Amino acid sequence: MTDMNGKICIVTGSNSGIGKETARALTEMGATIVMAVRDRTRGEVAKMEIAEVSGREPCDIMLCDLASRESIRMFANQFKESYDRLDVLINNAGAVFRSRQLTTDGFESNLAVNYLGSFLLTHELLPILRSSAPSRVINLTSGLHKRANVDFDDLQSKRKFSWRDAYGGAKLLLIMYTYELARRLEGTGVTVNVVSPGFVATNLGGGTGSRLNKIMFRMMRPFQISAEEGAKTSLYVATSPEVEGVTGKHFAKSQISPSSEISYDESLQKRLWDITEEMLCL
Repeated sequence: MTDMNGKICIVTGSNSGIGKETARALTEMGATIVMAVRDRTRGEVAKMEIAEVSGREPCDIMLCDLASRESIRMFANQFKESYDRLDVLINNAGAVFRSRQLTTDGFESNLAVNYLGSFLLTHELLPILRSSAPSRVINLTSGLHKRANVDFDDLQSKRKFSWRDAYGGAKLLLIMYTYELARRLEGTGVTVNVVSPGFVATNLGGGTGSRLNKIMFRMMRPFQISAEEGAKTSLYVATSPEVEGVTGKHFAKSQISPSSEISYDESLQKRLWDITEEMLCL
């Protein structure tokens, strides 16, 4: 087990599923964990469960709703006021929205939670990540990205909405962003990688959509791996000495693995970066 004593880590969406297992394992390694969650009550329950299993408590719970630019900025400011360093940022939180809906900022929800939120949170925390180098950023994607394409004329799915296209598309954008950010941070000591955790049994899509969708979601459970198993690659990329200095890579099953062909298009990555900054008014 890697010794993470003295390391400060943020794990978004750490009140359940892969995020909670990631936070638990990092806590057991000795790290100080900031659990970034949308709901304080659920966060407190998860914190108690982690403390009971690990014998140590994550240090802090802070509210962060990735669907809200205001909430993300408030979280980042609160973190920087409370801590003087950040060794690992794990952008784990994600959600599936099976019907088209908009956030309070006017963004399609799959796009906002699965891509824009992680982009903005990382942007807000980059100064402290740079000053803490060597530091690591890990973004979580999905195998559904391989079925997705990029339509810069309809990133908000206004013309045509399919939850698979919207969710998978957002996860594809997250990979492209990861590669572009890694290039921009070369030489700074901040590494940026992306992880596909596998087909994991979580609540990601089980609480959304029609009754039929929920039944189908439950039927898939026997084919899914546990959240503990799903967290292994995130933990490997976040903590392993073997990954020190490695950046701009896609990992699956704790190994470098190819992502979809389109994700490597540098011209599209640069265009995406510019469009995203415009959308977020950066």
